[in-house]
Amino acid sequence: MKDEGSAAVEFLAVGVLLLVPLVYLVLTLGRVQAATFAAGSGASGAARLLAAGAAPADAEAAVALAVTDQGLPARTARLAVSCTADPCGTPEAEVAATVRVDVPLPLVPSFARDVVPLQVPVSVRRVAVADRFAP
Repeated sequence: MKDEGSAAVEFLAVGVLLLVPLVYLVLTLGRVQAATFAAGSGASGAARLLAAGAAPADAEAAVALAVTDQGLPARTARLAVSCTADPCGTPEAEVAATVRVDVPLPLVPSFARDVVPLQVPVSVRRVAVADRFAP
């Protein structure tokens, strides 16, 4: 029995079977990591802005900027804010900003997304304290 050339075919078949899931895993982890960076940056910026007495619209804009900077659509991010005092910029008030980004899994067709939620939620919470001597 001659087996000439079968090793190359087997190598290609096994290589493709292992390489495709590995590439998909790297793509997915890259998107999730980008969402983590975006959520962390957006939450930090929003908490600092609100602690300094800025308007909530400014905090929303900071989150949208952080998310779009990482190549994700701004509509995937949501901001939730809680303060220990009202208004949030009151001296020594703690402002907690939580940003949640839903990361859609790459290369999944839209008809499958309608049936099963194929998203990875990423949530980051940051706390900032308003300045004691703020005007």
